[in-house]
Formats: sequence, structure tokens, C-alpha cells
Amino acid sequence: MQNERTTPGELRVAVVGFGWMGRVHTLAYRRAVEHFPGLALRPRLSAVADEVPGRADEAAALFGFERAATDWRTLVDAPDIDAVSITAPNFLHREIGEAFARAGKHIWIEKPVGVNAADARAVEAAAAAAGVTARVGFNYRNAPAVRRAKRLIEEGAIGTPTHASFRLLGDYAADPAGAFTWRYELERAGHGVVGDLAAHGVDLIRYLLGEVVDVTASGAIFIGERRRPSAATTGHVRVETGDLIPVENEDWSASMLTLASGAKVTLEASRIAVGHQNDYGFRIHGTHGAVEWDFRRMGELLQAGGEQAQDLPMATVFTGPGDGASAAFQPGSALSLSYDDLKVIEAEGFMQAIAGVEAADGADLSDAVAAADVLDAIAASSEAGARVPIAERVVELVR
Repeated sequence: MQNERTTPGELRVAVVGFGWMGRVHTLAYRRAVEHFPGLALRPRLSAVADEVPGRADEAAALFGFERAATDWRTLVDAPDIDAVSITAPNFLHREIGEAFARAGKHIWIEKPVGVNAADARAVEAAAAAAGVTARVGFNYRNAPAVRRAKRLIEEGAIGTPTHASFRLLGDYAADPAGAFTWRYELERAGHGVVGDLAAHGVDLIRYLLGEVVDVTASGAIFIGERRRPSAATTGHVRVETGDLIPVENEDWSASMLTLASGAKVTLEASRIAVGHQNDYGFRIHGTHGAVEWDFRRMGELLQAGGEQAQDLPMATVFTGPGDGASAAFQPGSALSLSYDDLKVIEAEGFMQAIAGVEAADGADLSDAVAAADVLDAIAASSEAGARVPIAERVVELVR
């Protein structure tokens, strides 16, 4: 049962896990009011929880949370919390998500929702049973250029999509001296770069092109051992001494996906791509056009279209107020948004959905489950060296 609100139009929120992403969520709540003045609910920072000593207290002092806790469990039944952002490590997502959903709290949970599809389904079931609103952190679909690409595809501007390539390349784990953390454990992080980066790729594929029906994949661990740090670490710090621990999950993954439409898609993800930082994007080809996007040039979309199929030029189009939520941030074209702006858009969609606004946008737990099914298939195909179908879930989704 949801709690009675003390102030009309107020949404009392908690943030669980205050690393980088917890900070991003907190700022998104605060900024959403400024960029979306028509919000039906206004957020109030009620509580923050983090197990690292002092971190929650620091967050409360800096951002104005009304109280801090080291144990998130003390917040589950709190009567002054209506919604919670879950930004803790992956292996905690299921436990935290189920607990808050069952307590009647709305949840905004980062991807991946747990370490496999079973985890995502469990959180989805808990939220559905409690009747709470849930949104998932697939933020790249909020980029105005991605919204423009989706509109062009739906309008037939590139014809029928035939084949596409999606990439998510990073170098955050490229240093062999990078410390061994939970991110390199199969039980706590799932399949490494598959859940960390390929999850975003799968969501973009589904968002732009439709459901995946089968997967053929390959993966590899190229840095087989890392040193365990002697103390708690944040980020991807270097460690020169300590025991060498085997890395259990993938550094790199590549997949060939078949979509329900018959289109073919390649998806590559790497966390050790030296020279590439946040190199995320896609290229989608149709029968008489194409669109291409690079996250690092977020406000630009390359597009081609016309009656002819050969020798079409690619034109760079700058996104503007008519694309996605761009107008909430910038008054004209060629004024690009930032990563944090995408999370502000996500926060707005979460709060509007809680308020029952029909036009509320954003990825939900059904999207998380569908993506997790594909990610599990990628992992299974890579291990077996064979094609893995996911038709049963697709039939359910497109019925």
C-alpha cells in the first residue's frame, strides 16, 4: 500500500547507493523541476543510504537529504519515502528492488536489473504485484538524436531497415593493473561487459528496430588476472601489489542478432578497447536510406534518404527543439545535451508516470526483462558456440 503524502504534489525520494550514479540520480531529481516546470510531482530528498562509512552523511550534507543511513533496509518501510532510486552494484539490484517494491515504493533502478533475466523477472513480478511504478536506467534512448532516428525509421524515411551495427566500446578496464573488484566476478556482476555495456546496445536495438529472435555470439577474457586491493576502492584504480585473482567474466563480446522483422544486427561491446572512451553508437541501413549516431557527438545525426538507393550522400543534421526533450534544455539547434541531461529526462518520465500522466516516457521493467533475455542468450551462445533462439519471449512481447 502506498503511503499518504504529507504535501500535495510532493514525491519523497530516497537514493540507495551513492557512488557516481547515485549522485547523477540526485542531481536529476533536483534539476527536473527546473527543466520541466509542469511536473505533476515535485521531488523531496528524504533519505540516502550507502554502506561505505561517511559517504551517506557527506551526500546528505552536500545535497540536502533529510537523513542518511548505512543500511538501506532501514528505509524499506519508512513512511516518509514514496519512491527510491536503486544505484547500488548489480548484484544487489534484485534484493533491493524486490524489497522496496513489496513495501509499496516506486522504483527507478539502474540497468542491468540484477545479474540475469531471472533477477529482472523477480523485480518485475514484485512491482506488478504491489502496483508500483518502475523505470529502468536505459538513458541513451533519451538522446534527441536517437528520438529523431526513431521517428525517421517509423515514418519510413530510410525504407525498410535491413541491417545495422551497434557498438559500445570503452577502455575503463583496459589497464591490466586495474584493481580486481566485484565487476570481474560472475556471481556479482554477471557476464562482465555484456551486462555493463551490451545491455544499452540491446535496449537501443529494441527501441529503434524491434524484438530480437535469435543470437549468435562470441566473447573473450583478454586480461585473465587482476590484483585484489588491500582496501575498499572506488572506480577503476590501479593496484601494483596484492594477490592475483582470476577474472570470471567477459572483457569483449560480439553478437549477430536476427530481429523479428528479419533485419540483421551486429553488436560489439568492449571494456578494454584501448583508445576508445565512451565510443557508443549505431549505423542503421534501410532499403533507401540510413541513419548513424555517435554518442560523443550527441547532438548530431547522420542521415540519408531519397528515392534512389545508390550514391545517396549522408548529411549531418543537428538536433533541435523538435527532437525528443531537447526544448526543455536548449532553445535552438546545434546546442547539444549532456549525459546528465539524459538522466534528467529519465527522472521526469519516472515522476510523471507515478503521477499517472499518460504521456510519461521511459524504459520500464518489461524492457529490462526483454533486454536481459537477450543478454542471457548472448552469454549462452558465447559459451556453447551456437545460435540461441529467444522466440518464446518475442511472441509474448509482440502478441
